[in-house]
Amino acid sequence: MKLRHLAFQLHRYLGLAAGLIIIVVGLTGSLLVFKEEISHFLLEVQFGKITPQQQQVSILSVIDNVKAVYPDPSLSVSFLELPQKANEPIHAELQSPKKPTLEVIVNPYTGKIIGDRLSEYTIIAIIDNLHYSLLAGDTGVAIVGVAALLMFILSVTGIMLWPGWRKLFTGFKIKWNGHIKRTNFDIHKVAGIITAVFLTITAFTGFCWNFYSYLEPVIYGVTFSPKPIDPQSTPIPSKSSLGLVEILERADAALPEAVITYIAFPTSPEGVFLVGKRFYEEKQVWRSGVYLDQYTGKVLRVRNSRSLSIGEEVIDAFNPLHFGTFGGLPTRILYIFVGLAPTILFITGFVMWRYRYRSKLLNGDRVHHANLKA
Repeated sequence: MKLRHLAFQLHRYLGLAAGLIIIVVGLTGSLLVFKEEISHFLLEVQFGKITPQQQQVSILSVIDNVKAVYPDPSLSVSFLELPQKANEPIHAELQSPKKPTLEVIVNPYTGKIIGDRLSEYTIIAIIDNLHYSLLAGDTGVAIVGVAALLMFILSVTGIMLWPGWRKLFTGFKIKWNGHIKRTNFDIHKVAGIITAVFLTITAFTGFCWNFYSYLEPVIYGVTFSPKPIDPQSTPIPSKSSLGLVEILERADAALPEAVITYIAFPTSPEGVFLVGKRFYEEKQVWRSGVYLDQYTGKVLRVRNSRSLSIGEEVIDAFNPLHFGTFGGLPTRILYIFVGLAPTILFITGFVMWRYRYRSKLLNGDRVHHANLKA
C-alpha cells in the first residue's frame, strides 16, 4: 500500500508539473511519425512535382551545377542526399560560416536546380526542433530530456495504478452514461493503459537521445560492445582534399553490395568524407556508411549494418522504436495516437485533480463551520 501511495503521488504531481511540455512533445511527435511524407508533400507544393525518367544525372554533374549557380566562395557543399524514390529530388546543403544552411533542390533526371530554401526554417524543421528542444537550444534539449524521464516515470506508475490488475474487464471499461467524474476517470485509465507501453518506449528513447553524450558509453558498457572511435583525417600541408570520384570508388570497394544514399563532406581540416550506403534489406538510409580520410582516401571506418555490435544495434533501434516505424504503416498510425495520448491524459488527469482538490476544500469548510458551531 505504501508503494502504491508513493506511485500515486508521483503520478499526480509529475503529471501536473511536466504535462504541458509533454503535450507539446507528444503532438509534434505525432506529426514526425510521417515526417518524410509531410516534408515531400510540402516540397511539391513549394517547388512542384518531379516526373520520373529512365536515367539520372551523375553526382559529379549535380555538384558542378550547384557550384556554378552558387559561386560564392564562402559557400561550400557540406551534404548531398540522393533520392530513395523515383519522384524525389536531390538535396544539396551549402554551408557558410556567417549564414544559415542553404538547401538546394535539384531535379535528379535533368540536373536542373528547382529552387532553394533555408533548411532551418522549413515547417518540418521547426516542428522537429520544437519536438527535440522546444526551440530553446541546448537548454531546451535538457528540458525535453528531463520531461522524457518524467514521462517514463509517469508511464511506469500509471501501469502500477491501473485498476485492471484486480479485474481485467473493469480496467478497459468506460462508463459513458455515468457521472462525468466517472467517465473522465475511465477515459484516463483506458487511454493510459493502451498507450502506456509505447509511451514508456518513446520516453526512454527520447531521454537517451537528449542526453546521448552521457548515455552512449553506458549503452556500450552494458552491452559489452567496443565504442567506435570517431574517425578524423590527418591534415597534410599544402594538400587539398581528394576528388570525389576517387572517394566514391573507395567507398564502393569497401561496401560493394550497398548503394550510395548520401555524402557528408568534410567541413574542417580534420573532417572526413562519410559516404552513406544502403543494403537492399535496409529500411533506414543511415545504418551503413564508409568514413574516409579526405587527403589520402584511406578507409578509416566501415559501418556495416550486417555486422554491427550489440551496442550499435541497440542505438540503431532507438529511431524505429521512437517513431513507430518498426512495424510499417500499422505501427506508424498507432504512434499518431500515442503522440495524442499525453494531451488526453493531461486533461483527464487535471480534471481528476480538480475534483479531488475541490472535495478537500469543501470538506475543510465543513470541518471549519462545525468547529465554529462547537
